[in-house]
Amino acid sequence: MAKIVVNSEILAGKPTIEGTRLSVEHVLGLLNSGMSDAEIVEDYPELNEESLQAVREFDSSRRSASGRASASQVIRNRMVINPPTMCDNVRNASISRR
Repeated sequence: MAKIVVNSEILAGKPTIEGTRLSVEHVLGLLNSGMSDAEIVEDYPELNEESLQAVREFDSSRRSASGRASASQVIRNRMVINPPTMCDNVRNASISRR
């Protein structure tokens, strides 16, 4: 059975598929871009149906825990990116004084 693992030595501790250097985030980006499971497995032979199911289950449990839907994520260049929140916008805003 495929597992999702976190190892600080691999991809700076991002969740990855065990035995690979492929992040869950990357594979979700592929799935969300419309690639079929067969296309992903063809492009990444180290993956299989079981590993793709593990990614989906991991994402589902993460969304349930955080209360955020994956629909709120943006795909740019085949990477899943969470849009900035209001707090991020305020924190990054520059204040000009005259």
